[in-house]
Amino acid sequence: MSTISKMKPLGDRVIVKPLEPKETKKGGIIIPDTAKEKPMEGEVMAVGPGKVDEKGARVPMDVKKGDKVLYGKYSGTEIRIDDVEYLIMHADDVMAVINDEK
Repeated sequence: MSTISKMKPLGDRVIVKPLEPKETKKGGIIIPDTAKEKPMEGEVMAVGPGKVDEKGARVPMDVKKGDKVLYGKYSGTEIRIDDVEYLIMHADDVMAVINDEK
């Protein structure tokens, strides 16, 4: 069992694994990794239970494990587990769930 599967985010936080951007070359120019923009698409690896509202009720999360999501460019805190980079962010930083069904 990997370390990431043992982690449980608290409150309304989610753990996201950034997806590698699809590399496109235009005009034969190859852009080095250091000049590429951070990916803003990822897969949700773990989800917290949700935040508690003023009345003490748990607010359900809009995302679930396995969802592909779009998030803000500078969202979350970067962590490295087993040589893989992940982001821990609030659910509010997730802007959309990508529907891959055709």
